[in-house]
Amino acid sequence: MDLQLLQKISAQVLSRVIPIYKRWLFSKIDFNSKLIGIKGPRGSGKSTILLQYAKESNFPSSKVLYISCDHPAISGGSLYDIADSFYARGGELFIIDEIHKNRNFSQELKAIYDVFDLQVIFSGSSALKIEHASADLSRRAVIHNLGVLSLREFIEMQTGEVFKTYTLDEIRKSHYDIAASIMKRIRPLEQFENYLQYGCYPFYKESMTDYPQKILEVINLTIDSDLSAIYNIEPSKIDKLKKILYMLCITKPFELNISKLSSAVGTSWPTLAKYLERMDAGSLIHIVRAGIGMRAINRPDKLLLDNPNLFQILCGDANSGALRESFFVSQVGMQHQVHFYDKGDFIVDDKFVFEVGGASKKDTQLQGNKNGYIVSDNLDIGYENKIPLWLFGFLY
Repeated sequence: MDLQLLQKISAQVLSRVIPIYKRWLFSKIDFNSKLIGIKGPRGSGKSTILLQYAKESNFPSSKVLYISCDHPAISGGSLYDIADSFYARGGELFIIDEIHKNRNFSQELKAIYDVFDLQVIFSGSSALKIEHASADLSRRAVIHNLGVLSLREFIEMQTGEVFKTYTLDEIRKSHYDIAASIMKRIRPLEQFENYLQYGCYPFYKESMTDYPQKILEVINLTIDSDLSAIYNIEPSKIDKLKKILYMLCITKPFELNISKLSSAVGTSWPTLAKYLERMDAGSLIHIVRAGIGMRAINRPDKLLLDNPNLFQILCGDANSGALRESFFVSQVGMQHQVHFYDKGDFIVDDKFVFEVGGASKKDTQLQGNKNGYIVSDNLDIGYENKIPLWLFGFLY
């Protein structure tokens, strides 16, 4: 492996202008850790976090090496050999992007961690099963999940202003006051509508015209490149995964059932279940499991596209109910357990029940439940147990 060439490429990458805006995860990472991993969907900003840290760290440029495992210069190379040469020449910070492109990353990271006094930070597909790939590695690496932009992050990028995050408890108990304070600064429904159209991926800032095409590239590369490589999916099966995405466009969440979906995709249920798990891992769909009291019942899971922008790109006429639920699950699910529930749409952390609907949604199903809440679309500000849907975009 030609270290001189790799250092030249690294210097070129690190000299580029990178986005100033820092995603929520940047401030949550303890960069004192020796081995740090960032998982997340394609296009969510993982590489940007790596480069932002490289530029802001106290390491001299000569002590930093950035590589991307999908670069031709790295193809088939050993991460351990690169680390060995880099460390021997005084290296201190080793940044590895797209690590899922290296088939032996788990064993190599473990060896690098054990042998060299290097700080290693890497990024990879959300489908990476790092915590299961090697028990030894899982004890060494601190893994963070990034996710798509929150509504709050999108508004910050749009306005240049800084907005607070709120806990789920704060939103439950003080949603009126929180919404009122935010409304003094922005028109939340206007921002929310824009977010549903184009606000989930940071690259919307590069070109609004190219944004739909770039999302299609995210979908195709996630399936054709990431999932097929990580899970060894046969090329002949790839189209079946894409067909599942289009099925979710035209069907209400609860209309999907095992026989209907299996028949439409043209495969058996055990095989289809495997495909769904992998698409969930790759941040293309959400599989929402049954909540307490329902888990012993043989009911199909609720299936949703991963985020609202996928509906806008894949679906000619997106189902409004599925779109709302996709937003709710994508925002709340980053830091909480979300399951579907028979006495409301979702139960969060096995305690709080949320019924998601339009502004006129009634709390019929929640009668007598002190932990039950209506989550309403097209609502600026709520009252009592009725909370605006957009406000859940301020959780991270």
